[in-house]
Amino acid sequence: MNFISIFIARYLYIFSIAAAVVFFVAKTREIKKRLAVCFVAIASLSYIISRIASRFYYDPRPFVAGHFTPLIAHAPDNGFPSDHVLLAGAVAMAVYFYNKKLGAALWAIAAVIGIARIYAGIHHFADVFGGAAIVVLSAAIYYYVVHKFKFL
Repeated sequence: MNFISIFIARYLYIFSIAAAVVFFVAKTREIKKRLAVCFVAIASLSYIISRIASRFYYDPRPFVAGHFTPLIAHAPDNGFPSDHVLLAGAVAMAVYFYNKKLGAALWAIAAVIGIARIYAGIHHFADVFGGAAIVVLSAAIYYYVVHKFKFL
């Protein structure tokens, strides 16, 4: 069980990226452009917001707070927010705007990644939820700006 959890926590985000790339390749040139802009905007905004949020909210990793050895070796730094969930969520959200079913499946994968990282002892629920919430906020800002100002 630990091997599977470690694999999911460390590497499953690569599957999300691969699925998004396959989805991307099958689209027209115009959709590819929009999807690329969407992903770059959401991922960039998510990253910026996450760095700001991490300055205001410090959450010691569970293995630091609980004095145990995590399943995955990790620096004892701020766990908020989960970067793996942030990346997987940004991929999922960008795809969701163009394909609801695949986007929802990628969100499910992001959730599994978050659960595995909690199980591995390197994140709290707040870290995972915070990462997902930041992505949703970033996507809402992107959507508002694109539709309000008629970009793309």
